[in-house]
Amino acid sequence: MITELAVERAEFTCGSCWHRWSVDYDVQRYRDDSGDEWEYFYRDNTPVDSPYTPQGAPPCEHCGRRWVGRLVARRPVPLSGDIEAPRSRIPAGGGHRPERHFAPMLHAAGHLQPESRAQASRPSR
Repeated sequence: MITELAVERAEFTCGSCWHRWSVDYDVQRYRDDSGDEWEYFYRDNTPVDSPYTPQGAPPCEHCGRRWVGRLVARRPVPLSGDIEAPRSRIPAGGGHRPERHFAPMLHAAGHLQPESRAQASRPSR
C-alpha cells in the first residue's frame, strides 16, 4: 500500500570541482504485506536508486564524480480519498483534457539551479 507520495529536491555539491546542482525526484513510500516500509525514487518517470546513497548519486556534469545528495526541499502529494477536496468527474469516452497526453515532460532538472557561494557573495550591478 502506498503510504506517501512526495516531490523531493536533492542538492549535490561536487567535492572535486565544487560544481553545485539540484534535481527533483518523485518519491513513493510503500508498506508491503509484511509491514516493511520501502522508498521508490523516480527521475523523469524512470526508476532510479536513492540520490542519498553513493550508488544513486548522479555524476557531476563537469568532472563525472559522484557525490551523495542532501534534501533541501520537499512537497508531499496528497493521496486520494479526501472527501473535502474539490473534484471533477471525468466524462466517459476518454476525451477529457486530451492535451495532457501531449504536454511536454516537466523534467527533474528543469528548474533554476541554486546559486553557488561564489555567485551569491558577488555584489550585483
